[in-house]
Amino acid sequence: MLPLLSQPNPDAAPPAPGVVLQQAEPWMSWFTENSSAFISGLINIVIILVLVLVARAVAGRLITHGVRRMVTSHQRIRQVKARREGVVLHRSEDSVADAHTRQEQRARTIGSVLRSIATAIIFGVGFMMILGEMGINLGPVLASAGVLGLAVAFGAQNLVQDFMSGIFMMVEDQYGVGDVIDAGDAVGTVEDVTLRITKIRDLDGGLWHVRNGNIQRVCNMNQDWANAVVEVPLDYSVDVSHAEKVIGESIAEFAEDPANRMKILEKPDLSGVVGIGNGSVTVRIIVKTKPGEQWALGRALRAHLKSSFDAAGIKVAYPLLPLNGSGAVKQG
Repeated sequence: MLPLLSQPNPDAAPPAPGVVLQQAEPWMSWFTENSSAFISGLINIVIILVLVLVARAVAGRLITHGVRRMVTSHQRIRQVKARREGVVLHRSEDSVADAHTRQEQRARTIGSVLRSIATAIIFGVGFMMILGEMGINLGPVLASAGVLGLAVAFGAQNLVQDFMSGIFMMVEDQYGVGDVIDAGDAVGTVEDVTLRITKIRDLDGGLWHVRNGNIQRVCNMNQDWANAVVEVPLDYSVDVSHAEKVIGESIAEFAEDPANRMKILEKPDLSGVVGIGNGSVTVRIIVKTKPGEQWALGRALRAHLKSSFDAAGIKVAYPLLPLNGSGAVKQG
């Protein structure tokens, strides 16, 4: 502790030099005894600050490099899996650019979160070490921090759940901007993805804000590949063999069309009859397509089949209504 000096009297005569030296001697003695510890503590604090900054820079570079490698390797694994399953993806320059943009977005978001966490941990440890060098008792500080962290965890557990779900969603690449997903009550196109919420635009134009922690399951309709499933109800009197021959020629012609060829991944499959009832025979066609193209190709295929049926004289079924009872058809 610093020694106290007596307050000078402004009306008194100036003290002699010997008296001044005698009064300053406790100060000089204290500085001599504590200067080494003060300088040593100051040097230690500077070293801690330098180590904190270096650790933050190294952690940031490692996180950025690791996240990019993780995103790239995940994309490579998906491509290898697709080739193993016999799916040949015809990728245009636009699709390659979109995939690259999506990877960059994922890497940037995940890297930003991990860097923020690393920064908080590194600076927190450095701050505690500096307090220790200054002689402050860390026991009450750590106890208060623990109680505060527990209170925040209980009060913001939904927020923590949303952030954790968002992190795992991005790491696993469950969906991204532009994908059409089914997230339970919300079905539509993903317009924005953050660590807390996902914005989904439905078919009616409504924008859904869904918390990531509330998404229990999600169906991504724009990942890897998709199926355009077309079911045609033929009239019960139609010759099935003749109809299947016409359908086979029609879908083969449809697949060879240059406008459709680059969107179709495999030869269309005529599954055959999948249902009989109410005066109809239902025939199913499945076409494996590029992700996101199944709806447009399905509509185009139905129109093409309609033209083929009209040319071949094949009738499409219509519902049969009862002649009596509550649903009877009224005539006259």
